[in-house]
Amino acid sequence: MKLSQLWAVVILIMFSLVAFSASALAAEVPEISGEAFVLMDAASGNILAESNSTQKWYPASTTKIMTLVLALEGLADGSLSLEDTVVTSSYAASMGGSQVYLYDGETRSLNEMLIAVAVGSGNDASVAVAEHIAGSNEAFVEMMNQKAKELGMKNTNFTNCHGLHDPNHYTTAADMAKLGLYAITVPKMLDYTSIYEYDFRLDPKPLKLWSTNRLLKWYDGVDGLKTGTTSEAKRNLVCTAERDSLRLITVVMGVGEANGHFTQTMKLLNYGFNEYSFKSFYKANEMICSVPVNKGETDEVEAIAEKQVGVTIKKNNKAEITTTLNFNTPLNAPITKGDILGMVQVKEGEKVLAEVDLLANADVAKISLIGQWREILVATMSAV
Repeated sequence: MKLSQLWAVVILIMFSLVAFSASALAAEVPEISGEAFVLMDAASGNILAESNSTQKWYPASTTKIMTLVLALEGLADGSLSLEDTVVTSSYAASMGGSQVYLYDGETRSLNEMLIAVAVGSGNDASVAVAEHIAGSNEAFVEMMNQKAKELGMKNTNFTNCHGLHDPNHYTTAADMAKLGLYAITVPKMLDYTSIYEYDFRLDPKPLKLWSTNRLLKWYDGVDGLKTGTTSEAKRNLVCTAERDSLRLITVVMGVGEANGHFTQTMKLLNYGFNEYSFKSFYKANEMICSVPVNKGETDEVEAIAEKQVGVTIKKNNKAEITTTLNFNTPLNAPITKGDILGMVQVKEGEKVLAEVDLLANADVAKISLIGQWREILVATMSAV
């Protein structure tokens, strides 16, 4: 072999080794069994990994996430109370599948019914809640589909509030990730979906509810949301977990093996937490700076972050991440606490990665005419 040919072979081998080394170091998305999956960054809503995410599939009891969303929104806007008395209809009591064995005419507080839905995955409790809110299961389903439309769940159709099989009751992994992303922002959602056990009935026969989401005990950081299992849907799980300010949302659908929706979800969470980190700049409601105010009884107002300011990045990302403050100018009184003053942008170079509104942390009344004359007088005396 000629010397030139020998060097060509050596160079080829060197390039091959470098390529092999790079590929060996690059972490790959784990192989996930089932019909579809999604791994989502909760801070941005960006999908970090997916497979067949737009394939239509049956949600089973993950449907109850939407049922809880509508109920908890009612609590937040004051149209519902946790002390509301919910009456079980004969129709609700007739639900099969997963249930908490409500009887016709049984009354429970809305709080107890929501626990029965979130923890015990009670189909009967879901219908009782739906009827309490909307008057009928059918009217509640209309609310569910309207909310799905608002959330951009374009490939979802609900026909019931519990998830018992219906060929026209379907969704996708991508749509369920959107629902999960919204659901974790609804007040009390994680409070309910993180309950692991609850004594629902003491007599005549004790009934203790155990969460169907075993990852609440099996995986550090998991605090919601909901499983779903039927023979047609197989095993589904919409899950969320947080570690070191990084919150992830996972969806696995159509897993066949026993406990497979748990093991496959753990694979996705392991990948997400190993590969990504959350770079935080400001906490929600943290004071960022004071902003000058014109024509106000005070000269400035504190600006706070509406929510946590930060971005999820690859752990091997060495790029410089910076923040920029942008304010609406001029800022003139009156200002009401909560008014948007501007925004903070998180950037990588010139690329905007995230934007969070900056809010006024106090009211600033418009200065009175007497106050204006006083300021003029003070300014005049200072200039003398």
